[in-house]
Amino acid sequence: MLNSVKIGILGGSGYGGSELLRLLLFHPNAEIVFVTANEHAGKPVSAVHRNLLGVTDLSFSPTPEDLSQLPEVDVAFFAMPHGAAMSLVGSLPKSTKAIDLSGDFRIDDVDVFEAAYGRPQTADSLQKEFVYGIPELFRNEIAEAQFIANPGCFATATILALAPMIKSGLTTGKIIVDAKTGSSGSGAKAAANTHHPQRANSFYAYKPFTHQHLPEIEQCLNRVGNFTSSLVFMTHSMPVSRGIFASCYMETTSALSNGEARRLFEDHYADSRFVRIVETSPDINWVKMTNYCDIAVHASGKTIAVFSALDNLVKGAAGQAVQNMNLMFGIEETTGLLFPGTNP
Repeated sequence: MLNSVKIGILGGSGYGGSELLRLLLFHPNAEIVFVTANEHAGKPVSAVHRNLLGVTDLSFSPTPEDLSQLPEVDVAFFAMPHGAAMSLVGSLPKSTKAIDLSGDFRIDDVDVFEAAYGRPQTADSLQKEFVYGIPELFRNEIAEAQFIANPGCFATATILALAPMIKSGLTTGKIIVDAKTGSSGSGAKAAANTHHPQRANSFYAYKPFTHQHLPEIEQCLNRVGNFTSSLVFMTHSMPVSRGIFASCYMETTSALSNGEARRLFEDHYADSRFVRIVETSPDINWVKMTNYCDIAVHASGKTIAVFSALDNLVKGAAGQAVQNMNLMFGIEETTGLLFPGTNP
């Protein structure tokens, strides 16, 4: 284990980069060497992220086309728009690990990736070196990895909700997932559908049957167990700034009681500090600003309902990335991440 992990953050001006900074500045084993943002190069980080005023003296630097020009670090976090990391990761020094928060390296099949993201996979050979970073499922692989594809926020909430059922082999037929996200999932740049007067009291579905996280979810569940169900995945925009809430419905081959269903989840996540099994329903308020995913499960005969909630910027992005970093460097998995949410 390294006492101090030297860190670079590429793309530090967005919400994902902001959360990485917020978490890593207080991580006892983290030393942030540089943070890049082309549009803010030369500016103090605290001038862009006002919540960090008085916390750091770091300034943004530009992102070079060849990352070997940057100071050497142990790990580089990529918090850049989709498509950016695939052109940059290959120029990292061989000794530098990487954690990518975009979707560039999450999907193994090139054709599936290109259909989901509408762009060519220009780093196919590198993609094969990436490990999908859900610690609760792939802890050992992550610990040995050079490169991590950090999962999407919808994908994390859905996979954690479904994994115990898929691993049990009890599901049959169609699985329906009805998932909602807050406005920060759309990123920091303003757009018509994220403009406050439009978003504040609005609720709508988007990307029916075509959300880019769907193939990522299916790929992961196929690794968890014999995933033969068809998955209907519908996403919605809700009028909050942070949070993912996923409602998942499925049929089982035999009837389960509420107690049996709950024990299945408790056993599956017994060693997972950041998954909490709760009564009745999770609430996005209780996971906001945390690395927790709260899950509730209910059974009615052969019908199962699973609800999951997480913060899309923490467990759905930066927090999970830090959790992966801890595993990659032999640091206790929960380091820098064990804090509760706010009330209210």
